[in-house]
Amino acid sequence: MSQPTRLSIFPLPGALLFPAMHLPLHIFEPRYRALVSDAMARDRRIGMIQPAGPGEPPALYDIGCVGRIAEVEALDDGRYNLVLEGVSLFRILRELDVATPFRQVEAELLPTPEDEVLSLGRRASLEQEARRFADLQGYAVDWRAVGRLDDTSLVNGIAQIAPFDVAAKQALLEAPDIETRAELAIQLMQFFGRHDGGDRVTLQ
Repeated sequence: MSQPTRLSIFPLPGALLFPAMHLPLHIFEPRYRALVSDAMARDRRIGMIQPAGPGEPPALYDIGCVGRIAEVEALDDGRYNLVLEGVSLFRILRELDVATPFRQVEAELLPTPEDEVLSLGRRASLEQEARRFADLQGYAVDWRAVGRLDDTSLVNGIAQIAPFDVAAKQALLEAPDIETRAELAIQLMQFFGRHDGGDRVTLQ
């Protein structure tokens, strides 16, 4: 177990960050503007995590991803445009009692596997299903560029941007390895036939 670390967290439904991926954010709420100001003054880290249900403050899932502020634009009215770069997954150990307007937790940083590789069959199946899924969504995709992605970037990229519901996105985030995450992504894209009429795929 790694040494526990203190993280300021940003609970945002449906907005997941994966290691080595990038997530653009527009920060306008006062509490999260304060969070960004604090992060910029300390270590540029923000813990992205999903709420696990309604309520104020909402309960949280156990697993999220630490993002490092890679780009920041401070607007005149106090808002921010950010790009977070995923650093590592984390597991919440406990929530801290703090006076800040944003929530903070004690967390364990989880190891990030390096150089994970898919089987050739899994890679082919994933690309094939991604093409079908993109066609159904009406996405314009540069498939040559997709073909040049390494396996981790391809799998995590699909997992991060696909319009699945909160539970499905969380399941992808918590997958123990790239092969499992790829298989789950394929199953979720195949499941797209059951559409909820909005813009998200749901698990039923």
